[in-house]
Amino acid sequence: MAFRKLYPDVRPYASGYLKVDDVHTLYWEQCGNPDGVPIVVLHGGPGQGASPTLRRFFDPDFYRIVIFDQRGCGRSEPMAETKNNNPEHLVADIERLRKHLNIGKWHVFGGSWGAVLALLYAAENSKNCISLIIRSVSLFTKDNINWFLYGMQKIYPEVWDRFVKNHDKNDLLNSYCNALKDPSRQLQIGEQWADYEGSCSTLYPKFRTITADSERQAVWVMACLECHYYQNYSFDNDEAILSTINSFRHVPGVLIHGRYDMITPIESAYKLHKEWPESDLIIVPDGGHSALDPSIQDRILMATDNARSIR
Repeated sequence: MAFRKLYPDVRPYASGYLKVDDVHTLYWEQCGNPDGVPIVVLHGGPGQGASPTLRRFFDPDFYRIVIFDQRGCGRSEPMAETKNNNPEHLVADIERLRKHLNIGKWHVFGGSWGAVLALLYAAENSKNCISLIIRSVSLFTKDNINWFLYGMQKIYPEVWDRFVKNHDKNDLLNSYCNALKDPSRQLQIGEQWADYEGSCSTLYPKFRTITADSERQAVWVMACLECHYYQNYSFDNDEAILSTINSFRHVPGVLIHGRYDMITPIESAYKLHKEWPESDLIIVPDGGHSALDPSIQDRILMATDNARSIR
């Protein structure tokens, strides 16, 4: 089966920094058609940052593609800062950026942690959403976090053994949070965290050696922010998000989820769709968690192309 390739790489036609409070300044960029239909792209993590690859999921002749780095990561400043860094702040930042760029309504695209933000944003700002395109749904509950830390060992026991090495197996989250603050170990610990997450993200394992200092720093930042959010801001139950659906039920939505997504198991996407049957649920039979799994990539491109007809 032939899968679609990403759109060609495009360079930003505009970029800048937006100061959102006394602590944080966000990096943003716009690509594609300056007169096109706006779409905002919410990256994963928390703390992953927006890679240039994200630009390539959208038709650059049609879309005005808005990408930014969330608080504390990527090119936003200060790096790895957890003060004033919580879901409420991030949702407010999305709306602040929309107003800063003089955008009326836009499509909202998010995957994994970006899917959480897309849902939280739509719950408060549905009037500004043309559609929602959500990949790898998470409801960001304590059960979801516990699955990530402990449940995945049932599928990836050898990867989990690497993950827990030199850590307290009974209190992994606190163990990692503390180790990431140790200047003598933080980059190594960040790589250990990223190895675990990356090794479980794709349907077929992909092993990547981190060699550049910038990459080491980036995965340390992601690990810091993920631990910060997992420790402080996971929801007690599904209702934190599911109870908000009526506020955006009327917004066209598509949910794309890999059958074999181990990071955010498909149960969350199914629960969301049951409460929001107006959405389209696309279960990708040979997909994992990563947007770059070929079959997941193909469905995302199909969804962003189809959204061009939504007004």
